[in-house]
Order: sequence, then structure tokens, then C-alpha cells
Amino acid sequence: MIDAKILERLRAFDTPTICNALEVVAPEQRATGFTTAPFVCAFPNLSPIVGYARTATVRAMEKSTVDPKQSQTLRLAYYEHVAKPPQPSIVVIEDLDPEPGFGAFWGEVNTAIHKGLGLSGCITNGSIRDLDVIAPDFQLLAGRLAPSHAWVRVEDIGGEVTVHGMTVKDGDLIHADRHGAVVIPEDALERLPAAIELLTRREAAILRVARAPDFTFEKLKAVMAEAEEIH
Repeated sequence: MIDAKILERLRAFDTPTICNALEVVAPEQRATGFTTAPFVCAFPNLSPIVGYARTATVRAMEKSTVDPKQSQTLRLAYYEHVAKPPQPSIVVIEDLDPEPGFGAFWGEVNTAIHKGLGLSGCITNGSIRDLDVIAPDFQLLAGRLAPSHAWVRVEDIGGEVTVHGMTVKDGDLIHADRHGAVVIPEDALERLPAAIELLTRREAAILRVARAPDFTFEKLKAVMAEAEEIH
């Protein structure tokens, strides 16, 4: 279990900054591990969320052929799974339908349940609804909006899922905000703060010159060379 102070520190940075730092500490993963399609974001101004992934899959386009009692048992098993420690946690749900988001799994009731169980939010290629009454500060990043839940139900729990290009295993550490989400490899975690600090100093040097009234191309060349020497 990761120190809660480290997770809280990561919440101070947006997801693009985390991606930038991962390019430094894990360059071999520069083109993988993050979402690559746009989301509908329920709370664009909410601070980033950081947590352990709780994965599942859903379907909604056709009525389930599973016995209702068995379906209810699976639904309860899903809630038990997402509530398990460690926390904080984030649900990552892949909608398996040919038309993902046909029916919404997320709305007023499910956001209240998940927030009450201690989760920070959800990332899904499926849909959301009830935007005016969803649980406050429970972040939702979804593929689309939809008015109905149709035949939506949980299909599987705890397996590997892929949402908007990001492949996630249950228990992976996720960082997300209005820009999207990224998986933070465990072996890169301890090196992230130093990488963020380094990149911040390099960017600050460039921005200071770029925002000055006397900015020129020659000054840009000079400051970019200086930034490369910042370690």
C-alpha cells in the first residue's frame, strides 16, 4: 500500500504534468498507459483524483439471459469488490457493447452508492446521466451522455479492461482529471516528485522569457539551451 502522503502530493498536479514526468522516469512507456480519446467530464473544475483501480465490464444494449437472482448476486459482488481496501480507489469500467454508452450505468443512485463506499470517481467509455443530481465531488469521466440505463448490468469484475486506449489491471494506480487519465507504474512512483520539480523549473525558465514584452526568437533559442542544462 502506497503512503497516503504520496498520493495526496500527486493530487496537487494535473494529469498532463504526471504524463510529462512519466516521460522522464519511464521513457519506454511514453506512448502507452494513458487515455487517447476525449471524455465527458462531470466536474471539470474538480481537483485531480488518484487511486487504485477497481475494474469491471458492463453491457446495456440487450436484455441479459442470466437468471435475475444470479444477476443480483453479481451486482452485489461488484459493490463488494469496489469497496475493498486499499483506498482511495477509482472504478474503471469498460462498456463492451458495439455502441458503448447505449445505456448509462452512472447516475444519481450509483454515484451516491460509490461515493458512500469510499470511491473517488469513475473512468468509463460508457455513458453517464443525471448530471444535476449526481453525488457532489464524485468525478466522472465518460464516453458520452445518455438518458436511459436500458438493460445495463455488470458483466465481469476485476479483469483487465481498456478504456479510451488506456489498458488497466485491477489494483493499478490511476491519476485522472478533466484531461483524461494515466496509469502510474509502481516502479516509477517514487521518482515522480523529483521529475515534476525538474520539469517545473525548466518550464518556468522558458515561460518567464516567453511572457516578457521583449520576447524574441533569439531569446527563445538561448533560454531553451539554458533549460536543457537545468538538472
